[in-house]
Amino acid sequence: MNRLDHRDPLVFDTHELGRRPGSLRKVSRTLKAPEAFGIVDVIGVPAGSEIVLELRLESVVEGVLITGTAEASVAGECVRCLEPVEDALDVDFQELYYYAESDERGRTRSGGTSEEEQADEDEDETYRLEGDYFDLEPVLRDAVVLALPLQPVCQDDCLGLCSECGARLSDDPSHHHDAADPRWAALQGLSAAPGAEGDGIKTSDAREGAAENQEK
Repeated sequence: MNRLDHRDPLVFDTHELGRRPGSLRKVSRTLKAPEAFGIVDVIGVPAGSEIVLELRLESVVEGVLITGTAEASVAGECVRCLEPVEDALDVDFQELYYYAESDERGRTRSGGTSEEEQADEDEDETYRLEGDYFDLEPVLRDAVVLALPLQPVCQDDCLGLCSECGARLSDDPSHHHDAADPRWAALQGLSAAPGAEGDGIKTSDAREGAAENQEK
């Protein structure tokens, strides 16, 4: 029983190949990118944007060999200055989808699958046809993610942000802050209240003058 939805744009039909080794089919398709197609919170293909696929489907003894290219636009955020980053992505990929009844060596599998055989398949991430259909999404997703930069930057020489005020340094390379010597911090605190000592002297003089006038 097929679990794949043939209406899904990333699901393809291999029926025309007829399981004849050497038979070939080329497919071109433009589709909308699914959600979370990239590195989460870093960079990726925006959901709903176009992905252009060029595929070559070739029948082999073990299954169907898929060779293709994908073109898409990616968007993210510069890791240094947090400015938006946009770029074009062009990736190549190739994957063999095995027939459901065959193992990786092209042999017909028995009805049951041992735990050891299942573990080997999980480790090798074997992809299989479901009837005549295959789902390209996991293969395409892996190819896109591997092609994306882990630390995207808006430009190679981006200077990042000022650690004190957050200003973008590439906009003003001479930007700086005058750093105060911490040894003078105490004196700066005293100078923050100018005239305080002088005011105290004036008040004392006024009190002495008033006392003299009372004595007279």
